[in-house]
Amino acid sequence: MAISGAYFDVLLIGTGVVLAGGFSSVSGLDMEVDYEVYTEGGSSYPRFFFKNVKPQQLVLEQGVVTTVDSVSVLMAMVNQGMSVPLAGTIILKDSFGVPQRQWSVVGAHLQKYVGPQLNSNQASVAVSRIELIHNGCF
Repeated sequence: MAISGAYFDVLLIGTGVVLAGGFSSVSGLDMEVDYEVYTEGGSSYPRFFFKNVKPQQLVLEQGVVTTVDSVSVLMAMVNQGMSVPLAGTIILKDSFGVPQRQWSVVGAHLQKYVGPQLNSNQASVAVSRIELIHNGCF
């Protein structure tokens, strides 16, 4: 069921960086795990051993970042070779601002930023797309 007028309230915090804002679209709230299957001789029951977590891509689209120049600071840090891990929450809110669902994200790193198309005849949102790589959410 789609919630009309819904938006996502995002708050991700890292060392020296706070990324907060509202976005109309969020995708990549996934988690994928690799297991190694091992079956001992004579046993019909396989055993599963944790191998690793596959990185996922979190995409925040069509939003407004409410913290002052946090995207600029984050991009400047990445340009200097510092990848700052971000952790926080993504909350789905309805048109009245009431939380409907919440996800926690840990260890997210900036992968891509796409700014808005600037057009003097039209008001445009501050952020078109932010892509982060992460190891899953809960």
